[in-house]
Amino acid sequence: MATSSSNSNPFSFALRGLRDREGGDCGSYYSIPDLGDQRIDKLPYTIRVLLESAVRNCDEFQITKEDVEKIMGWEKTSLEQVEIPFKPSRVILQDFTGVPVLVDFASMRDAMLELGGNPDKINPMVPADLVIDHSVTANVVRSQNAIQANMELEFERNKERFAFLKWGSSAFHNMLIIPPGSGIVHQVNLEYLARVVFNRDGLLYPDSVLGTDSHTTMINGLGVVGWGVGGIDAEAAMLGQPMSMVLPGVVGFKLHGTLRDGVTATDLVLTVTQMLRKHGVVGKFVEFYGRGMEELALADRTTIANMAPEYGATVGFFLVDHITLEYLKMTGREDETVSTIEAYLRANKMFVDYNEPKIEPTYSSYIELDLGDVEPCISGPKRPHDRVTLKDMKTDWHACLENKIGFKGYGIPKDLQNRVVKFDFHGRTAELKHGTVVIAAITSCTNTSNPTVMIASGLVAKKAYELGLEVKPWIKTSLAPGSGVVTKYLLRSGLLKYLSDLGFNLVGYGCTTCIGNSGDLDQIVADEITENDIIAVAVLSGNRNFEGRIHPLTQANYLASPPLVVVYALAGTVDINFEEEPIGTGKGNRPIFLRDIWPSSEEVSEIVHSNVLVDMFKSTYEVITKGNPMWNQLVVPTTDVYSWDPNSTYIREPPFFKGMSMDLPGPHSIKDAYCLLSFGDCVTTDHISPAGSIHKDSPAAKYLVGHSVKHRDFNSYGSRRGNYEVMMRGTFGNIRIVNKLLDGEPGPKTIHIPTREKLYVYDAAMRYKNDGQDTIVLAGSEYGTGSSRDWDAKGTMLLGVKAVIAKSFERIHRSNLVGMGVIPLCFKSGEDMDSIGLTGQEQYTIHLPSSVHEMQPGQDIVVTTSTRKSFTCTLRFDTEVELSYFDHGGILQYVMRKLINSAC
Repeated sequence: MATSSSNSNPFSFALRGLRDREGGDCGSYYSIPDLGDQRIDKLPYTIRVLLESAVRNCDEFQITKEDVEKIMGWEKTSLEQVEIPFKPSRVILQDFTGVPVLVDFASMRDAMLELGGNPDKINPMVPADLVIDHSVTANVVRSQNAIQANMELEFERNKERFAFLKWGSSAFHNMLIIPPGSGIVHQVNLEYLARVVFNRDGLLYPDSVLGTDSHTTMINGLGVVGWGVGGIDAEAAMLGQPMSMVLPGVVGFKLHGTLRDGVTATDLVLTVTQMLRKHGVVGKFVEFYGRGMEELALADRTTIANMAPEYGATVGFFLVDHITLEYLKMTGREDETVSTIEAYLRANKMFVDYNEPKIEPTYSSYIELDLGDVEPCISGPKRPHDRVTLKDMKTDWHACLENKIGFKGYGIPKDLQNRVVKFDFHGRTAELKHGTVVIAAITSCTNTSNPTVMIASGLVAKKAYELGLEVKPWIKTSLAPGSGVVTKYLLRSGLLKYLSDLGFNLVGYGCTTCIGNSGDLDQIVADEITENDIIAVAVLSGNRNFEGRIHPLTQANYLASPPLVVVYALAGTVDINFEEEPIGTGKGNRPIFLRDIWPSSEEVSEIVHSNVLVDMFKSTYEVITKGNPMWNQLVVPTTDVYSWDPNSTYIREPPFFKGMSMDLPGPHSIKDAYCLLSFGDCVTTDHISPAGSIHKDSPAAKYLVGHSVKHRDFNSYGSRRGNYEVMMRGTFGNIRIVNKLLDGEPGPKTIHIPTREKLYVYDAAMRYKNDGQDTIVLAGSEYGTGSSRDWDAKGTMLLGVKAVIAKSFERIHRSNLVGMGVIPLCFKSGEDMDSIGLTGQEQYTIHLPSSVHEMQPGQDIVVTTSTRKSFTCTLRFDTEVELSYFDHGGILQYVMRKLINSAC
């Protein structure tokens, strides 16, 4: 929403006209300097964006002058956990999370009718963009026609889901839907959708965005403040509800120096991720600044910004400067638009000119890095921040095999660590051992948007091919760029041919291996891995490598730059020291080392500058909304209210609004609840709500088979997020999840405590619900880390879980739980299940006040057990608004009642 009426805005005195350098009229804007407060000059740039939004939207109802003052006084108020409202300029969705948002919207229209409200109220009030980017699984690889074959298969599988999205494109106003096959949401956002500065009906204001994917932060590299939220928060924002947030601290990250020759942006981001994880930035903004900024291309900045969730920050922001403006021109933005962007940001003190004197902002804390200290590295085998320098990788791998089972260990006995399994692979002798690479994927928004590392991967492929190296045929290789622009510059440079020659054929444009859409391994390879308990490896240019995410059969997953993905595919193993051992044997039996095929930075730069052209961006995005023949041939109804198909296995009306009334349910204590699951640290959203393949023996599979769906058509959990029946059965369905109630045995099962039966989590939860028994979940630290998924909370709620008690929560997951009416509680500092003596076998009573008016954000809550233990937890409703959501039974019910009451 652009602004409230200036007549009702107490800051209307700051509304003024703007002219460009030539004196042309650019429009009007709310001038932050005209507020006349010296504190503004010391505010971090990200906080200035929050301030401008509050000033522009101030109506003394949703946003007040007191809110503006809180932000203005950031240096003090950020230490006090104060609550502020924030209205983003727009919302961005991708289809895995966008489908459930539109399903909820369609269901809310039905509920509106039942409650006597106006269903037209359920429309986005802020611009919403939905990019269908999770529409590719790398089923067909190593084929020149792989991309066409995969798209045809995806349309065959997902026709019903795509038709629903196409219906939504006309049923809901103020929403743009980008058809499948166009690219990854974050790269499309970066290259096409982002405005940097909005111009809406002549009013200028900063672009800011909430997205339903945690890597929405990639846009921070373009100088746009934005971050990932759950679909539940996104729905509320789309309906005009300000996002309630705690005013964050801001960490200043100073960069200086220059990257050494051959060091990539991926090496830099993995280094930054490790540093910031160690520093501690959860719930904070990070701003990068310093003269080192002048050495970083825009694409390198977006690579760093993309991984903000991995280093724990809400935002990883880069200031707008001349490099930003040049990128905007290079990607096809009009000169006049770029001129207006510069004029606005300079006028509102949001632009950085390194040739002009400036006042350094004040930050909550500081961290510094000399870019010359960055070394080539990868991260893994189970977490993005477990960085390993390339020179230490062989030693680290052997330590992982030796170490006890954990984030850096597999507990393999010494005598089995070097065991080699030989087998026949379609007439060719093949072998597997611990550390063998079976998946090598150039994929993910993190790196495929960066021409430097993509060109570098092509050069590595070219040099390797010309020297006679090849990739073993049992390694599943794939190339999945984030947009069609990548293909154009790889073609123009002549490098796409060499990637294809090594098996890195184009499989599609979208999220593939990084989200779990890697497709099946060859059955021969899969059987050998399973039968011999091989610790097989995936190497990918992604941002997440949590257990069970990439592929069920790759227990070790390493994040690497695109050129290193090619190198590890050629080597066929991570058990190698590239400084001393050859990658392989080339022509004439010559040993080929990494140094023989690694390109210099100058070599890469020359090819980037001569082959990445503005016309490529223009021609790609001029046709992006026109779709493709398969999309255009979809026939969909034109009604504004959706006709639910009771036989559908993709789109089902959810139960969230069934039986809803205008009466508030209010809080209620939880009495004698059983523990459904008990976890240790770092349980991820991939553990809670998997996005990948549906196991053939799972409750979700049984449901699909019962609805006549064949195994080959199961598709993925991500593609089935429009069907709550599948998703609730898949909640806690990750095959690598470790439940303490099972004594550490991995798998999606638990103990039904009253009967001591071992059941699938879904089956146990349904038995508790049918018996009228509440349940809770116990967890360690960083519960819910990983991708933003509303189904991690929706599924938890539908399973009957009333509360989660953890040592700490990841930001988005905690918010999702709040939005679904599930109570998040934190153990007191220094306490956990072990120190209190909890086994998970007890029953738990959580004592809540009878009225929300008696509750306060962050108050102490007493929990007692059937074994007569008592302990105090912190209630993680962090704001007064969140308490209101709880009073209503959830955020969507809160918004619904407000919309109905506003029409009365």
